Amino acid sequence: MTIDEYIEYYKQNGYIKEMRKYVGHAPILTCACGVIIENDDGEILLQKRQDNGRWAIIGGSMEMGESFEDAVKREAKEESGLTLGKLDLFKLVSGRERIIEYPNGDICFGPGIIFITKDFVGEIVNDPEEVMEHRFFKHTELPSDLNKFDADIILEWADRKRRYRSLLG
Repeated sequence: MTIDEYIEYYKQNGYIKEMRKYVGHAPILTCACGVIIENDDGEILLQKRQDNGRWAIIGGSMEMGESFEDAVKREAKEESGLTLGKLDLFKLVSGRERIIEYPNGDICFGPGIIFITKDFVGEIVNDPEEVMEHRFFKHTELPSDLNKFDADIILEWADRKRRYRSLLG
């Protein structure tokens, strides 16, 4: 196969899904992209995940040939129905804490990039395979049941909001 044929094949079948046929639940390296979406009131959009019932930011793994920006925009569209515009870098995540064991037993090492945006359009629609619901939260009223792999990101966002508000007086 050519590179273009591989890219198209994985786009149709999913790279991770295809790799799992060979390695089962064994650890694989992926690259994750996530996004903090803020509304005009400065609230964060979180999604309640189907796989563990916890609140998380929108995101997922890159597909072969995607840019970071394209990956997170695709994930946002798939999971929430929203179309994202301009993205700013929020944080890079890596290290042992990015080794993720999913409820089905799959293990991934998922270092990645987290964006932040206020530039989005569309009506929120839940992807029934991945998401139970979406909801906007104030930085002072975050749910307690955060997805452990996103908790530091969400809490850092909330801390930045608190510090910014305190600077304003």
